Amino acid sequence: METAFTDNDTYGEIFDPEEYLHTYYNPKSGILVLDGTLDFELKKLHEAFNTRCVRGKTLIDIGHGPTIYQDLSACESFDEIIGAEYTDRNREYYERSLRDEPGTFDWTDTTQKVCIMEGKGTSVEEKKKKLKDTVTKTLKCDVRNTNPLEPLVLPQADCVMSLGCLECACSDLDTYRKVLKNVSSLLKTGGHLIITEILNCSSYVSGGKRLSCVVLTEDFMRSAITEAGYEIVDLEVIYRKYDKDQYELCDHDSSLFVLARKIKDL
Repeated sequence: METAFTDNDTYGEIFDPEEYLHTYYNPKSGILVLDGTLDFELKKLHEAFNTRCVRGKTLIDIGHGPTIYQDLSACESFDEIIGAEYTDRNREYYERSLRDEPGTFDWTDTTQKVCIMEGKGTSVEEKKKKLKDTVTKTLKCDVRNTNPLEPLVLPQADCVMSLGCLECACSDLDTYRKVLKNVSSLLKTGGHLIITEILNCSSYVSGGKRLSCVVLTEDFMRSAITEAGYEIVDLEVIYRKYDKDQYELCDHDSSLFVLARKIKDL
């Protein structure tokens, strides 16, 4: 279901973190919980940071929105995580979630799953503290800028991660290619890029508002990532069973995970 492109200002005005989290991550009814996307991402992130030993000094989490689950495995493999997000409300909510403030979304079930996967006997409270201590800052970020963090210029990171963000920031495929190169400027050669996207999705609903997505395919993602100066280390797609009510809220038919290594600057 196509919709007009949702620009930065509109996102800043209408995106509600609580509504989004309830719709997509509620443990009992969240769309990305029911269709298996969340568990898929947790498994693939665990593999990246443990089995494939992606690690280093700094990871930049681009477009984290109000979620923290994506950093639960990463915080064991990097000295620091820097959050980078466009909307003020999402940055504020992310910071409050890291502090586990009353009234924020409860990630206990998800955190427990990650602790079990890691198999180190880490408690949920220990994991929460580790995450809070590892995220050193959250910065304003606009991926459509050549330097997404301008006016700041940071040392290039060992890993850049962006989960379900870039498809919402782009109006067309050419813009996606440019945005991917912008994000790549934050990553050192030899470092790793982690991206997840939902595929063949044109829009999604949050808080009663329909927001746009650029329609992505597996073939496009393979070519765009390679053309941006990467070699793909791991790429996996899972498919989603059709559910009319869920599709009316978000019409993706599959989810994609990519781990790639930067081999050159463009």
